[in-house]
Amino acid sequence: MNNTAPILIFFTSIVIVLAVLMALRAELTRGRGGKILAFVTLAVLPVLAVWAGVHEQLERSTSTKFCLSCHVMHDFGQSLSLDDKAYIPAVHYQNNFVPRDHACFTCHTDYTMFGDYRAKWRGMHHVWVEYFGKIPQPADIKLYTPYNNRECLHCHAGARKYEEASSHHKNPDMLARAASGKLSCLTADCHDSVHDVANLKDNTFWKGPN
Repeated sequence: MNNTAPILIFFTSIVIVLAVLMALRAELTRGRGGKILAFVTLAVLPVLAVWAGVHEQLERSTSTKFCLSCHVMHDFGQSLSLDDKAYIPAVHYQNNFVPRDHACFTCHTDYTMFGDYRAKWRGMHHVWVEYFGKIPQPADIKLYTPYNNRECLHCHAGARKYEEASSHHKNPDMLARAASGKLSCLTADCHDSVHDVANLKDNTFWKGPN
């Protein structure tokens, strides 16, 4: 429960108590003070409760637990525990290069509610498919647009390990091309295996920290 949850509970409880009170004691709203109380109860407090609720749920939707709550995302979550030190999602997750509680959101910051209007529209499409459409198989799930190097560089840009890695100097201008977006971090000779959910079955998995 984050810091907004108690506020949500407080406002919701106050609205319910005051609404019940005014329903049972309608005469309380006849005076000036009662009218003000009714306005606050029926207009101001519900708005505050909705704000707290939206804030709470938006924050919750950035959690790894939320992302993996859909059955179709199970294999993507499992890939984070693949016992392979060359496997990018697993390396980042297992070594705390990204916060485990927000691992998905950290690497997909432009996704659904947190992206532009097109991302929000796709998010609504996901909701529609979840309830009324045909849910795809994990292996059929693809990114809508090519992965943006920005999602890697907001952590790695300027980091000594990134700047000095020999694999990042196969060509003299590799870092510059990656920074400009002309060279994708996910090209065939770089990091081309990400969430390979179609080939997880026969692998071994990390059991987690001791």
